[in-house]
Parts: sequence; structure tokens; C-alpha cells
Amino acid sequence: MKTIHQPLIAEYGVEAGAVAPERRAGRANLRQLIELRWLAVAGQLATVLVVHAGLGIALPLAEMLSLLGVLVVFNLFSQWRNRLAQPVSQVELCIALLVDVGVLTGQLYLAGGSDNPFIYLYLLQVAVASVLLRPSYLLVIVLSALSGFVLLTQWHRPLLLDPSTPTTLSPHYLGGLLLCFLLNISLLSVFIVRINRNLRQRDAELAALRQRAAEQVHIVRMGLLASGAAHELGTPLATLSVILGDWAHMAPFAAEPELREEIEEMQRQIQRCKAIVTGILMSAGEMRGEAPQVTSLQAFVDRLAADWRASHPQAELALRRDSLPPVEIISDTALQQVVANLLDNAAEAAPGARLTLVAACPDADTLSLGVLDDGPGFSAEMLERFGNPYQSSKGQPGRGMGLFLSVNVARALGGHLEARNRAEGGAAVTLTLPLASLQPRQSPPDAARR
Repeated sequence: MKTIHQPLIAEYGVEAGAVAPERRAGRANLRQLIELRWLAVAGQLATVLVVHAGLGIALPLAEMLSLLGVLVVFNLFSQWRNRLAQPVSQVELCIALLVDVGVLTGQLYLAGGSDNPFIYLYLLQVAVASVLLRPSYLLVIVLSALSGFVLLTQWHRPLLLDPSTPTTLSPHYLGGLLLCFLLNISLLSVFIVRINRNLRQRDAELAALRQRAAEQVHIVRMGLLASGAAHELGTPLATLSVILGDWAHMAPFAAEPELREEIEEMQRQIQRCKAIVTGILMSAGEMRGEAPQVTSLQAFVDRLAADWRASHPQAELALRRDSLPPVEIISDTALQQVVANLLDNAAEAAPGARLTLVAACPDADTLSLGVLDDGPGFSAEMLERFGNPYQSSKGQPGRGMGLFLSVNVARALGGHLEARNRAEGGAAVTLTLPLASLQPRQSPPDAARR
């Protein structure tokens, strides 16, 4: 785990050595605006010169070039600002776009106002704002562009295409032009905002899928390691079992009751180890010749509690069943290990605490298995990172994989695992599963008849 630099987190919310995505995006967005503004300066300069000198249309050249000078100075300032270490905020991007809208309004005022066909360049400003700004700042740009459009219909210097016949537009045409502009600006901003939201949601889902795929690869590697270890342990366990069997029949050991009891206890522990190895192999998909065991839901829960009590005689476990339906389920080995792991974690995190296994069906289709304790509960950091690999409260390297695997087993069965602190004290971890994922599949009637 990387060491986190607290002042950097407080300022930017990121780890040391990392650049926040928002900060990086702000700089990139400002850089795009600078590049677009240089294109706008070049385009406006070329248009003014062609119209004034090429087409012979009289334009207030000094005033329009002065506005372009203002835009050039502001763009140079923006380039200097983008080199600073401080992140570029949404407010700064909004101000930059307001400057662009203001300069465009000034240019249009000097060149015919709403009579100028370039008035629809306002739509470009709205489109850029829709991509770069949040909705609240986008509204500011939309209102400024709309206000500039309305003002230019009333106040502007006329664009004299023919000095003998001044150009005038009828009020009906101006009203239709305003309505068309309002419709375009509304649809443009709404749809671009929605498209951006969809893209962000897609990116978030892809990131979640990539994270899940990485976790699955991690689990596969651990499964291969566990399966290989189980295979390797089979031979020495069998050898030890044979040796202990021979010892049990030897006269020196048979004559000593204490030694014979110790040998029997060792044999029981070896049998337990062999059962654990067999369970690992079955969970890894081997030993498929054995049919899955079907049992009732209540018997499955009782067996969970009984097996854990037998392996942890020093711990105190209470079992509470809340109206479990009389349904048949498959005794899933992975699920047994998940519940046992949750109980183990609770016993290790709160030594001496009273544990409770709660089995309930909040509705006809859902099974809830909860592990409660009256210990100190979870820390805020553990709750935030619950289920992440190598996150353990025991302070030992390499620990913390049990909850990670439990979360993924629950996910594979269509459920989820949640952790919380109880109001009366202690911790609670709840595994929620759809009952259908545990029930045996029924053969179709036609298949049964065949």
C-alpha cells in the first residue's frame, strides 16, 4: 500500500505522485479553448479583411481589429495561466467562454447585429460549453449567448451591403430567427449534456468491469495455487496417516494410554486436514464424480453452525433462524467456506465476543445470512475498503484475502456482502443471496419423461 501524503489529499483529494483526473481534464480543456481561440482569431481576421477589402463592404476596421487584439491578449494570458501549478476550475473555464461570447457580441454589433449571418457562431460557444462545463455553468453561457442575440436584434450598427438600399429585416423574420436560435441552443445544450452523461456512465461501467476482470484473474491465480497445494499435500497427509496407523498397533504405544490418545487425536486432525484438502479440490472443480448434496435450507444452516462450533470449541456462537421456508438447496461448499470465513474473522477481530449467526428470508426469493458480534466494530477505513484484497485489521502482511474472496463468491452467486457497525455496539456482516442460485435446477417435464 502506498503511503498517502495527507496535505495533498486535503487539497486535491489524490494520492501523492498522482494527478487528479479533474485537474488533468481542466488543463486539457483550457488548452483546447486556447487552440480554438487562435483559430477564431485567424478566422475573424481573415473574414474582416476579405469582406472589407475583397468585397468592398464598409466595416469599422479599427474597432473590429481592436476587439481581435483584446482576444489575442486574453489568449496569451490564458497560455500563461495554463502553465501555473494550480488546477483549472470550472469558474475559470466559464469566464474564458464568457470573454469569447463578449468579443463575438462586440464584433457582431459592429457588423450588422442579427443581420450578420455569422450570428450563429453563438451556437459554437454553446456547444463547447456543453462539453466542458457542468450544467450550472453551462446555463450562464446559454443565457449570455441568448441575451447577446436578443440585444443585437435591437441595437447594432447596420451592415450596408448596398449603400443605396440599407438592409432591414421585418419584425416577423426577426421573431422567427430568435425562435429558431432559441430552439437550436436549447436542443444543442440538452442533447450534448445527455450524451456526455451517457459517456461518463459508460466509462464508469467499463472501469467497474475492468476492476472485476482483474479481481477474477486474481481469484483464478489463487484457485490454481490452492488446488496445486492441495494436490501436493495429499501425499504427505496419506503418509502420515499410514505411519500413525502403524504406531497405533505397536506394543510400546498400545501399552501407554496417553500416547494412544495422542495418536488418535493426531489421526483425527489428519483426517480433518484431508477433508479440507478434499473441499479445496471440490471447490476448484475437481472430483466431479461426486453428485452435489441436496439438503433443506434449515438443515444447511444448522450444519454451518454445528461445524463451526466443533472446530472452535472456545468460541460462543448463537444461532437464530427467522422463519426459514421449507425449501431444498444444494449444500454449496464455497458458500460454507464464506460463512465460516465470516465467523472466523469475527472471532479473531473480537476475541471473547459473543457471536450470532442470523439466517432469515426477508422475502420468498432471498436468503440473508448475517454474522453479528458485540466487539469493537469496524473502523471507518475498514468500512470504506471492505472487501478489497489485502485489507486486514490484524496488521499482518498477506492477510485480508478472506473477505475479498467472500465478496466475489457472493457476487458469483448473484448476491452481495455488506458490512456495518451496529447501533447497540459491535459489527454486522450480512450476506444476501437469491434463493434460486442455491436451489437445484428442475429438469423440464419432457426431459424427465424421456
